[in-house]
Amino acid sequence: MQMTLQQFWRVSVLAVAAILVTFSLMACTPRTLIIGGIADELAAQGQSAEPDLDLAREASAFYLKLSESILRQDPGHRALAESVAGGFTQYAYAFVACEADQLEAKDAKAAERLRQRAARLYERAHRHAMNALEKESPGFSRALASPQAGDWPQLSSGQVGLAYWAAASWGGWISLAKDNPDTVADFPLAVRLAQLAWTLDPAWGQGSLSGLMGTFEAARPGGNQLKALGYFDLAITQSAGQSAGALLGKAEGYAQPAGDRALFESLLREALAIRDEADSPLALQNEVMRRRARWLLEKSDDLF
Repeated sequence: MQMTLQQFWRVSVLAVAAILVTFSLMACTPRTLIIGGIADELAAQGQSAEPDLDLAREASAFYLKLSESILRQDPGHRALAESVAGGFTQYAYAFVACEADQLEAKDAKAAERLRQRAARLYERAHRHAMNALEKESPGFSRALASPQAGDWPQLSSGQVGLAYWAAASWGGWISLAKDNPDTVADFPLAVRLAQLAWTLDPAWGQGSLSGLMGTFEAARPGGNQLKALGYFDLAITQSAGQSAGALLGKAEGYAQPAGDRALFESLLREALAIRDEADSPLALQNEVMRRRARWLLEKSDDLF
């Protein structure tokens, strides 16, 4: 799955700042303004770059719990809802699902427990994103499920991020819910939501949305592999070759199913060769993907 990993922050500074702001203003400022200000700050921190993957892992759980709590107080805060949905999606992928994949050969039962946890986190992310879309556009879920294209919801440009995380987390959840036919049956709706977002803003997330479209097309029953390849190549172009996620998307979503080991390994090495600029918003995502690329290269003999 593609990721634009922008959701982690330096917890202690923000927590202290939030507490100080709350206590200093509580006497003279309406509670809604205080909550709104904290929500703004949390959402902004969620967009900051953090290149240290281990620090991000340590910080993210507290950030997500605090942000989720504030979001309950201000459920109409779009930016915070997007940050929370993205944060849970990326935490599930980077720190739970990928770990399960690496643990599989050593301890299948432990790997399965991790996958169940990842599924719950993906579901949580999906719920936050869809709740936000539903709040802004009442009847959104019902319209999305309509068999008539004319009934499908119309996204605004500001909703593309929410739609991306709703679709991405949905896809992650579905991929781990093979024993739950009701969840799996929603896959066409996840694809539809991603398509609605992509049609409105195909370059969103420096290729992340195009990469998601490629992943969905490759995974869709009866999917067109050449069409998926087109999405993957577009994602690489949109990221100017600086997204390791776009390269891994093509490696795992196209080269591996096609049995093309040479292309698979070439893409992984290309991902490993990316050097991030200072303060790059892709830095943390790229580090996650580089770690996965190293692991996949080590497993090439098992995969082909």
